[in-house]
Amino acid sequence: MKKTILTAAAALMLAACGGSKQGTAQTTETALDVPGFNADSAYGYVASQCSFGPRVMNSAAHDSCAVFLAEKFKTYGLDVKVQEGDSRLYDGTPIHLSNIMASTPDTDTDKPRLLICSHWDSRPWADHDDDSANHRTPIDGANDGASGVAVMMEIARLIQSDSLAVGIDFVCFDAEDCGTPEWDAMAGYDANSWCIGSQWWAQHVETDVPYYGKFRYGILLDMVGGSNCVFQKEAYSKYYAQNVVDKVWAAAARLGYGNYFKDEEGGAVTDDHLQVNKAGIRCIDIIASDIDSEGHFPCTWHTVNDNLQNINRQTMQVVGHTLLEVIYNEK
Repeated sequence: MKKTILTAAAALMLAACGGSKQGTAQTTETALDVPGFNADSAYGYVASQCSFGPRVMNSAAHDSCAVFLAEKFKTYGLDVKVQEGDSRLYDGTPIHLSNIMASTPDTDTDKPRLLICSHWDSRPWADHDDDSANHRTPIDGANDGASGVAVMMEIARLIQSDSLAVGIDFVCFDAEDCGTPEWDAMAGYDANSWCIGSQWWAQHVETDVPYYGKFRYGILLDMVGGSNCVFQKEAYSKYYAQNVVDKVWAAAARLGYGNYFKDEEGGAVTDDHLQVNKAGIRCIDIIASDIDSEGHFPCTWHTVNDNLQNINRQTMQVVGHTLLEVIYNEK
């Protein structure tokens, strides 16, 4: 994905054609029996993904990690389907992609469902690194990719024995982060070179997605495991699904996480949630900004420093706990 931040006004035009230092998060009891999110467990899922090496397209690390993700979701009692597809990178390189879909099995076919998603591939090029010698180096994508999947896995582990009012579908989108590199000036910018996996998913949603037509809304997770992070209200999310933004931010506020989930307007981000919205499912993006850089992405974004050493358990705790609060309060 090309994570381009635009102004909110620009986001609405396109759709129509830092705060202070964060403190220690405080939690409060909720009326429902919401399970506790285990950040150490989530951290372990990040480590497992990174252990394969950079999960770039057409690599052994990528293919091995895909098998790991599918099998892990199965161990938590979910029905897993891998959506395979063939596409091309910005420069014409053929790729084979795998979108991994894991669904809670429900005998009640009329039960409404929630979609929770993240991308699982990592950037082939550290083209935003301060050292130009690293610009063609693949990144681990510990935060940008693995953290969102790790939060989903921990939620899947926690909900497996519970009877929820809604079904849950997890989607790990592939080929999100292989858009045109900044060093290839001759190629020019192409928005379609990002989010290739979710583009494929949206194009085949009616035939390939088991519970299509049952989704109340979707939530995309992106870079939810970094340090010094806050989450602003992303502009496309507000345009397409204002009430879902309100629901999630209200849940965070109830839990005492307002210093993370800021009541602030964010920019517009080209991310997988746009393709989900195109498929007719209202979807928001929970995506991190650096608290010190006026809405810019975390400093490890698209650099070789996006590794396990820079993962912050507390950030994943905040996001995971908030999502559980949302899920368990659905009626």
